[in-house]
Amino acid sequence: MMHVLAVDDEKEMRDLIALMLRQEGMTVIQAATGEEAYKKLHQHQIDLILLDVMMPGEDGFAVCEKIRQTSDIPIIFLTAKDANDDKVHGLVIGGDDYIVKPFSAAELVARIQAVLRRFHKNEGIHPPQIITRGKITLDEVARRVAVDQQEIPLTLKEFDLLHLFMKQPNIVFTRELLLEKIWSLDYAGGTRTVDTHIKTLRLKLGKNGSKTIQTVWGIGYRFEESQ
Repeated sequence: MMHVLAVDDEKEMRDLIALMLRQEGMTVIQAATGEEAYKKLHQHQIDLILLDVMMPGEDGFAVCEKIRQTSDIPIIFLTAKDANDDKVHGLVIGGDDYIVKPFSAAELVARIQAVLRRFHKNEGIHPPQIITRGKITLDEVARRVAVDQQEIPLTLKEFDLLHLFMKQPNIVFTRELLLEKIWSLDYAGGTRTVDTHIKTLRLKLGKNGSKTIQTVWGIGYRFEESQ
């Protein structure tokens, strides 16, 4: 059974989400604040987080950033705002999708299923496979990356970008193609989110990042093995 953590300061919204998802056979764990959400993450095996943006105290963006320090669990933002900048910011800091209130049960379930399909696309389909390019090693199923045998924590999108690059080295990917392959479903942001994720990924990979993920000016990016 799938366990979803719904984080929203409005009890009515949490109860509505619980009702919608219970009809689909999902269990909903509720939290009213970021602090409560952190505790629930330690107490339960959570498959996905629905995270409200506008909350008193720590807002959803701050909560997402803190969770991303230790986990790549899928996060879908719930927002009453339809501003593009908010959507872009949420995706840049590690969110996997967003949904604007009010929403239907069908839309909520569809977005949850789409995010989880992307997150688990290798599990149960392919045998465990290790990809090694130079000093970078990527475990497709465990979704772990190591540089010089030292594990590097990556967000979901950072991992997916690196995975795509390492599976197809020396291939040039345009920013538009990367948006389509990594963000896909109804993404309304611009290509700057790709540049931001590439910058962060390079920093996390250290000196190997600038050597392997190269900018092809005016086009996009490609991955070249470092020696």
